[in-house]
Amino acid sequence: MENVVLITGATAGFGEACAHIFAKNGWNLILTGRRNERLVALKKQLIEKHGIEVCTLNFDVRVEKDVIDAIDSIPSDFNHGLKILINNAGLAVGRGPIQDGLSDDWNRMIDTNIKGLLYVSKAVIPLLIANKNGHIFNLGSIAGKEVYPGGNVYCASKHAVDALSKAMRMDLVEHGIKVTNIAPGAAETEFSLVRFKGNEATAQSVYEGFDPLMAKDIAETIYFVATRPTHVTINDLVIMPTAQASATILHKKA
Repeated sequence: MENVVLITGATAGFGEACAHIFAKNGWNLILTGRRNERLVALKKQLIEKHGIEVCTLNFDVRVEKDVIDAIDSIPSDFNHGLKILINNAGLAVGRGPIQDGLSDDWNRMIDTNIKGLLYVSKAVIPLLIANKNGHIFNLGSIAGKEVYPGGNVYCASKHAVDALSKAMRMDLVEHGIKVTNIAPGAAETEFSLVRFKGNEATAQSVYEGFDPLMAKDIAETIYFVATRPTHVTINDLVIMPTAQASATILHKKA
C-alpha cells in the first residue's frame, strides 16, 4: 500500500478536514481520536465516497502507553506506505489571568499539545525513517508566535510546538524527513467551544463581525505543502483570516 497519512485528532476540525482532502486525492488513511463513534462514521463515509483504505485507532494522545500500543497495532501494509504524520490533536482550555488559572486546565493543554505530540512523534518517526522518507506536520498556532493576555499556558504550549518543529527538523534532516509548522490564526472550529467549556454563546462571539478561517482552508494548505517536490520543504506557515493582523488585532464589522 502506497501513500498513507496518519492524522491525530481526526474526529473534528483541521484533522477531519485533512482526512477528507487526502482521501479525495487517493491517499489511504490512519485516523486517530478519542471519540470512537466519530472515527467509525468518518471511516465509513470516506471508504464509500473515495474507495480508499482506512485504519482507525481509538486512543488519547495524553496516555503514552496507549499511544505506543495503538501505533504498534497498525497493520504492516499501512506501515510500509506511511509517508505523512499530521500532529493535529490539541486544544485550549480556559482563558484568563494566570493567577486565576486552574491546574487541571494547564495539565490538559500541556499533556495534549506538548506531551501528546511528543508521544505520537516518537512512536511514528521510526516508521518514517524505515520508509526512507516522510513529512511531519505540527499544528501550532499564532499563539506559538505571539503571547496575548489570558493566553499564558496555551501560548506557552504552542510556543513549545514551534520550538519542537525546529528541533525535529534538525534531528531528522539526515533522514530526509521534512517538518512543517502550521500556525493558524482565528479559525471557526470546535476550538472556542472547547476553550470556553461548552459555552456556545461565548464561543460563537469570538467569530462575530469578520470572516474567520475554516478547517478546509488549513487542510488545503497542508495538502499543498505535502505535495511539493521532494527537494522542496516549506518549514513554517502563519495563516490568518484577512481581517486579522495579529493575535489580538481583528477588524470587525460594526
